[in-house]
Amino acid sequence: MTFTAIDFETATAYHPCSVGIVTVENGVIVDEFVTLIKPPNNEYNPFTIRVHGIYPRDTANAKSFVEVFPEIQKRLQNRIIVAHNESFDRNVLSKSMALYGLNYEDLNIGSRWECTVKIYKSKGLKPTKLSDCCKAMQIQLNHHEALSDARACAKLYLLK
Repeated sequence: MTFTAIDFETATAYHPCSVGIVTVENGVIVDEFVTLIKPPNNEYNPFTIRVHGIYPRDTANAKSFVEVFPEIQKRLQNRIIVAHNESFDRNVLSKSMALYGLNYEDLNIGSRWECTVKIYKSKGLKPTKLSDCCKAMQIQLNHHEALSDARACAKLYLLK
């Protein structure tokens, strides 16, 4: 199995403050990437801070999405993409790209990604939050830390 798993943490709406990306080649994790991202105006919703624990002070000197995008692009382009609740992460990526005038179609990754929520729901697992899926499949998780979430998603997909 060859694919890339991704997870975004957001500051507000679809504005990311962190991304984790795990590259899998022939069933083996071969690359992991994580970075903080400075959201527009470094603004955060208090709810999202409570979820992931990332504060404006943590991203004050971080690169913006457009500055981080080359690293994201080289890991996603022409790949099968996997996410837990793929519509959320796909929207974060596509809307962030649009904000900076980047064309989502250029990534050649499709309008729908592989979704571990849908996969595990179809297997009868309930509930299907990432933490629940990981507990059921005995996968270590530091929930709402982008790299840990992406790594867990990759492992869930490998076990599908």
